[in-house]
Amino acid sequence: MTQRTNVTGTVTVHRLDLGFFVRPAAEAGGPHPRVEPVLAYLVEHERGRLLFDTGIGAGDPGAEAHYRPRRRPLEAALAAAGTAVEDVDVVVNCHLHFDHIGGNPLLAGVPVLVQETELAAARRGGYTIDALVDFPGARYEELSGEAELWPGVWVVPTPGHTDGHQSLVVRQGDGTVVVLAGQAHDFASGYASDELARRAVLDGVAPPLPPYRPWMDRLAAFDPGRVLFAHDCSVWEAASGRVSPTPPR
Repeated sequence: MTQRTNVTGTVTVHRLDLGFFVRPAAEAGGPHPRVEPVLAYLVEHERGRLLFDTGIGAGDPGAEAHYRPRRRPLEAALAAAGTAVEDVDVVVNCHLHFDHIGGNPLLAGVPVLVQETELAAARRGGYTIDALVDFPGARYEELSGEAELWPGVWVVPTPGHTDGHQSLVVRQGDGTVVVLAGQAHDFASGYASDELARRAVLDGVAPPLPPYRPWMDRLAAFDPGRVLFAHDCSVWEAASGRVSPTPPR
């Protein structure tokens, strides 16, 4: 399956289905396990093709038994979007856990952009599947904070799930912004809750109010129209108008 977001100008974003895994009930926070998708994104830009995340890695029997993953080959997902592994010019991983970097070894020699804090954590061991980090031909470009990669394409640090987590902001030809948020939030509903908490603060609603991740202010400055996630097929879309308190009657 591939889902195309708004296609305008010279920038196209495809959503790639790379399989799923089963999160145990103890991690899912309820009485039942939860099946979660693993999604990656292909950005086609006049400067080249960028791949945001690459799927579920293999090589750890414990992870296999714990999460029971079902993988869709990266080659097949890219083919459904009309491209191939050899056409990818750059990789951006939101972070380096095994379910986001499984296809990286297929892209030997292709630059992988990652926050320096994230790569350092992965190389300390006990963090991910080591063979998916320093594979033959691995070529990292380490970032320290925000960076504009191509015109209208930014990497923005969004720490929380990991200290070095990052998201990708893509401005399309018509000015519409799509945020590829990775696992900055597990679900679109979590992003929506944080965004409403942020807007309540800006609207002067009196405390108590829930806290929200401070980098939400930076993402909001891009005025995103859509936000997409790594483990949720749902999409956050901007509501029209401003959220303000309703006067009592």
